[in-house]
Amino acid sequence: MRSVKKSKARLSLRLYVAGHAPNSVRAIANARSICNEHFAAHHDLEVVDLLEHPRRGLADGIIVTPTLLKLTPPPVRRVIGNLSDTVQVLLVLASK
Repeated sequence: MRSVKKSKARLSLRLYVAGHAPNSVRAIANARSICNEHFAAHHDLEVVDLLEHPRRGLADGIIVTPTLLKLTPPPVRRVIGNLSDTVQVLLVLASK
């Protein structure tokens, strides 16, 4: 699969998970894989465990995990699930 068109803006992502639940573990692995393959050194990925930091999720309106937020470049977008559909995740991350 080809890499997403390069942008000058750094990709900033936040992944909300719930401990070591199977979908959370898969989402972390899939997010890291997608970022490393398609965005190389031009991304920041923050993983937030809602079992440890529940208020962080409230601030972003998170009601289900795993949820990936694309914070920058705007607009803010979200992907819910274990991120196994790479094409769909890339479409959301590349959206303007």
